[in-house]
Amino acid sequence: METLYHQTNKQIHDVQSSMGRLEMTDRDSVHLLENELQARIDSIFSHLERLEILASKEPPNRRQNAKLRVDQLKYDVQHLQSGLQNFQHRRYAREAQEREREELMARTFTTNDADTSIPIDETLQFNSSLHNAHRGIDDLLGSGSSILDGLRDQRSTLKGTHKKMLDVANMLGLSNTVMRLIEKRAFQDKFIMIGGMLVTCIVMFLVVKYLS
Repeated sequence: METLYHQTNKQIHDVQSSMGRLEMTDRDSVHLLENELQARIDSIFSHLERLEILASKEPPNRRQNAKLRVDQLKYDVQHLQSGLQNFQHRRYAREAQEREREELMARTFTTNDADTSIPIDETLQFNSSLHNAHRGIDDLLGSGSSILDGLRDQRSTLKGTHKKMLDVANMLGLSNTVMRLIEKRAFQDKFIMIGGMLVTCIVMFLVVKYLS
C-alpha cells in the first residue's frame, strides 16, 4: 500500500504543477494539455479505488490512519478535477464570445448615400447585448454550481474525517477535553462552510441582478 500511496501522491503533485501551464498554453494546443491532465486525473481516481481496498485490509491498529490518508488524497484530486472543469468552462465561454465578435465583424454593412455612415439596427444591438448578458448569467450559474458542488464534497469529506478522527481518538484513549475540542472545531467548520455558501449565493444574485 505504501508504494501505491506515494506513487499516487506524486501524481497529484505533478498534476498540480501542470495546472499552472493551462493559462500560458496557446489556444491551438490547450485542449491537448486538458486531455492529458484529465487522463492523469482519471488514473489517480483508479489508484484511489485500489488504495481504499488496501486500506480496508490493513491491521485494525493502522486501518483508521490509512483510510484518513486515502481520504486526503481523494479530496486533493477532487479539487484538481473541479479546477480543470472551471478552466474548461471559462475557455468555452471565451471562445464563444470570440466567434460571435468575429461573425459580427465579418458582416457586410451597406453605406448611407447621404453621409456614408453605417446604419446598425438598434434592436439588433439590444438583442445581441441581451444574448451576451444571458450567456454571462449561464456562465456564472455554472461556475457557482461547481463551487457549491466543491463545498458539498468538502463537507462530506470533513464529516467522514471527523468521524474517523473520533474513532481513532476513542481507540487511542484520548481525554474528554481533547474530544470536546475536536467536536468544537468541527462545529465551527460547519458554520464556515455554510457562510461561504451564503456569500457565494449572494454574489451570484447581485451579479445576475446587475447583468439583467
